[in-house]
Amino acid sequence: MFPLNLILRNAFRHRLRTLLTITGLMIAVLAYGLLQTVVDAWYAGAAASSSTRLVTRSSISLAFFLPVSYSQRIRGVEGVKTVGHSNWFGGIYQEPKNFFPQFAVSDNYLDLYPEFVLPAEERSAWQRDRKGILVGRQLAEQYGFKVGDPLPLKGTIYSGTWEFTVRGIFDGSDASKVTRLAMFHWDYLNESVRKTSPRRADVAGVFIIGIDNIDSAAAIARNVDAQFANSLAETLTESEQAFQLSFVAMSDQIIAAIRAVSYVVIAIIMAVMANTMAMSARERISEYATLKALGFGPWFLALLIAGESLLISLIGGGIGMAITAPAAAAFKQAAGIFPIFAVSEDTMAAQAACALAVALVAAVVPAVRAARVRIVDGLRAIG
Repeated sequence: MFPLNLILRNAFRHRLRTLLTITGLMIAVLAYGLLQTVVDAWYAGAAASSSTRLVTRSSISLAFFLPVSYSQRIRGVEGVKTVGHSNWFGGIYQEPKNFFPQFAVSDNYLDLYPEFVLPAEERSAWQRDRKGILVGRQLAEQYGFKVGDPLPLKGTIYSGTWEFTVRGIFDGSDASKVTRLAMFHWDYLNESVRKTSPRRADVAGVFIIGIDNIDSAAAIARNVDAQFANSLAETLTESEQAFQLSFVAMSDQIIAAIRAVSYVVIAIIMAVMANTMAMSARERISEYATLKALGFGPWFLALLIAGESLLISLIGGGIGMAITAPAAAAFKQAAGIFPIFAVSEDTMAAQAACALAVALVAAVVPAVRAARVRIVDGLRAIG
């Protein structure tokens, strides 16, 4: 008990300095956790993607559409179970800052996404209403949408104001599913476009392909693309995860910068912590020399300094970890841009590892100096 009592007394001998160090470490661990959670949120869509779905798009770019008639030929490829299609709508709800994904989808779209759980009566109501729209639970909670509410969208790609009625609110099968989106009938969009811009009608942005065997995914993708090789609109078919990651890849530099900042934060607090421990050890040189004169060995002195550093890191890091989840929930509520923003177990483990690393690195130099101090030199030193 003597070493523990001594460590505790030493740690809080200079209370203000210790409290400031604990606060800095707490903020650093919290910032690291939030930044890593931002990175995880960026990959949330790809992580939740299904291995039983493929996505076919234009081989040139998503900005180029494909004839909707491709659906029949894709369905004829061996191994293909279901084919749906969708168009990105890109409308504005009330004001530009209220951004959320909207898709015009084929009637069988929900069959391809069993993770979207919608009551049968709401699905029937949506299918009967050509102006009906389905919204996800996360989106409904953010804007307060309820079944039966009007939902006007001002078109950007497709001009005009489009009037919809919320006919259903779908949930995710688990917490990892992103439901911050809306979908309405592709037929309604196509009929309207055919009247105003016939050349833009009868096209799809992407085809969603349901397959019966994930081991055949690569072969099916090749066979689908072979159907349209050397045509005026060649295709690129890939797994849903690869398709999602292609969007993330556009932000690679941003993600790399966020990761770098999170590590810089830890490096800064490591330097601050090391300075704190060095100051504490320098002030106690004469005390360490006295302990040596009383028969305590170098390892005992190193243990005192390492224990003090670990105690401070444990308190600061523990508080930082404890408030990360509430802080993430508050950030999600305030920002509203990440449908999935939860602190993962891996992030918590990384926070703990960072706090431990800070404690150990900060204690190394002062512990070595204390262990090596000569009794005569230490007793002569003025603290």
